[in-house]
Amino acid sequence: MSEPGPSPALVADVFARDCTSRSAFEDVTAKWASLTLIALHEGGYRFNALRRRVDGVSEKMLSQTLQALERDGMVSRDVVTTIPPRVEYALTPLGARVAARLRDLADVLEEAVPEVERAREDHRPR
Repeated sequence: MSEPGPSPALVADVFARDCTSRSAFEDVTAKWASLTLIALHEGGYRFNALRRRVDGVSEKMLSQTLQALERDGMVSRDVVTTIPPRVEYALTPLGARVAARLRDLADVLEEAVPEVERAREDHRPR
């Protein structure tokens, strides 16, 4: 007689509406979150330097993004007690694993720019 498998409630499934992996997936795949993770994959950043690196993100959106990524355990926030105090953001081990995969995706897309541009040109209404 075989042992019963794990309870369906314990099986992670990104396609399941209420699964934690799905909400984390939604957080990570948001435009600003993906770009933030890729930037932090380069190394730690202070808030304003990170905002400059992720061109176009507003202060409010970056703040919300960092809070979500910190809540999901992908980003750490280190307050350095200097005068004036400063805050540095870095990836956690989980964040580094996720960011590496996002960097791979970004590399594929950057290499494919000519293909994407041709496809967009072909797709334009005539």
